[in-house]
Amino acid sequence: MLGKLFGRGGERAGAGDPYALPGERRRKGESYRLRALGDRRVLAVVQAAGRGDWEGVKAGLEPFDLGRDHQVLGELADVGGVEEWIGQAVEGDAEHRAAALLISGARHVTWGWEARTSARAVDVTREQWQVFGERLAIAEEQLLAAVELESGWVTPWRWLLTSGRGMSLGDEVNRARFDAALRREPLDLDIHIDWLSQLQPRWGGEQGEALAFAREALQRAPQGHRLGCVIATARIEEWVESDGGDCLETDDIRAELRAAAEHSILHPSYVRSPGWQYDFNTFAMALSLAGERHTVRRVFQALDGARTEWPWDYFADPEEQFDRRARRG
Repeated sequence: MLGKLFGRGGERAGAGDPYALPGERRRKGESYRLRALGDRRVLAVVQAAGRGDWEGVKAGLEPFDLGRDHQVLGELADVGGVEEWIGQAVEGDAEHRAAALLISGARHVTWGWEARTSARAVDVTREQWQVFGERLAIAEEQLLAAVELESGWVTPWRWLLTSGRGMSLGDEVNRARFDAALRREPLDLDIHIDWLSQLQPRWGGEQGEALAFAREALQRAPQGHRLGCVIATARIEEWVESDGGDCLETDDIRAELRAAAEHSILHPSYVRSPGWQYDFNTFAMALSLAGERHTVRRVFQALDGARTEWPWDYFADPEEQFDRRARRG
């Protein structure tokens, strides 16, 4: 039944694709929040998950490769209530147990962070830390079990990196997980972004370490590859860590971001897969934070108002920030 769930070659939506969700009706100059990666098929999977319909989830995942598609898995991990029924699929569907374990593990990571909240560590209560740890422990067990069943999958390792960071398992464990992921997909953007988080000072990294890592990754990325987004992400993270809101407003940073955008999302070889708007939003925010006025206009025009939660949720007023910067761009 799941012919493409465990393999490569799923169809990918691009510009003008019949599976693309239409943008929401809005007034001129206003944005809308992207739903389900902007793809009708992903929306059907998410809706099935919301109903607790495991058969519907499996059928909807046919066109996708869950073992490599971080974004589709991320959509499922965000569905509240999945944790209430997915355990039955883990125990009752031997043929697709690995997929059920993967979805359950990813959901428990997200559910764990929901309990912890985005508050600073010193502001998290003892009860929140306890629930956080319990949910991540379940996630760890399930994700490692999925890896044992499907050793070629890369998506479990991305979630194991996140849970390992949350559980403070240490540099040695997390580095081993990062290396395991790269052995499976050396140019995987989501793995690189997760490791970029690990290198931030707030997680124990050294100043400048994340940017150096991003630059090295870009050198390995073929033209048109979305791995170029790692530069934009590194600059956004630099802004988050900085005390000054104008820390990116230099000619060198603007030039670097322009070059990375031309190398990746604006290159003719770039493929607009479901969720491509996340890549464009990443560059839109980074370029606008740097005060760039030319390339950012092309990026916002391509988005046509499609706003993703990340990275704009770093702002207290993400919708307003997107709209204002899009108009200025």
